[in-house]
Amino acid sequence: MLSISVGPLALPVAPLLLLASVWAGTVVAGRLAARGAGRATNAGAQAGDAVFHATLLGLAVARVVHVALDWQAYAASPWSIPDLRDGGWHASSGSAAALGWMAVRGVRMRALRAPLAAAALVVVAAWTLGSFATGRYGRPALPDVELIDLATGRRMTLADAAAGRPVVVNLWASWCGPCREEMPVLVRAQRRDPGIGFLFVDQGESAQAVRAYLQREGLAPDGVMLDPGSALGAAAGSRGLPTTLFHDARGRRVDAHFGVLNEAALESRLRRLRSAR
Repeated sequence: MLSISVGPLALPVAPLLLLASVWAGTVVAGRLAARGAGRATNAGAQAGDAVFHATLLGLAVARVVHVALDWQAYAASPWSIPDLRDGGWHASSGSAAALGWMAVRGVRMRALRAPLAAAALVVVAAWTLGSFATGRYGRPALPDVELIDLATGRRMTLADAAAGRPVVVNLWASWCGPCREEMPVLVRAQRRDPGIGFLFVDQGESAQAVRAYLQREGLAPDGVMLDPGSALGAAAGSRGLPTTLFHDARGRRVDAHFGVLNEAALESRLRRLRSAR
């Protein structure tokens, strides 16, 4: 599951899961510290603050390391570095930094050792269980969905359209602002990298509406597909747009992103897709 719907809004699952995990850890740390120190101290607040500050540090480190490792991509478009919508994080570095911060706080304040250790376990457990429950772990296959090729009108499955290639599957619609923002980025990448297939799967619109939009914007991507019943979004675990899936030549999902992709974020994921085995 990549996103959830709340009324007319679609929200990404990953940050919501992180928020819930950190909140649970903060509550546990605060209550254990307050219980151990008694009401006369502010140990509970200090423990909660330590978890919160560890989270901020972890996120900052995760972003900096991600940008450093993919610096070649970000150097070409440095304005995309603060664009956190691209989902670019180095999770292991961020986790290590956050845990290290809590360890240092525990060494400096003996009363916080047990509460912060418990908080770390709660955060890790909540994130892990939530990730399994939402299907974030694993490498699911290409969804078994029938699509219509805009150019020929032929019906085919997503696997047939992938044709045994590594593919980028973009779920979009002409009414979606972020989709319109990222479409030129994806089209340029398609022209640069013929070894990777790009499938632009429109969700729920007519062939006439899609053709009119592409003509109006001066875009001519290959691999434009129609999904009249918006079945692919449900099968991929994302009701929101834009959603982009990255599958290797064997059809296994290597990565996925809900939200707009900039040039650097796309190149980072394409590099991972090229090296997938």
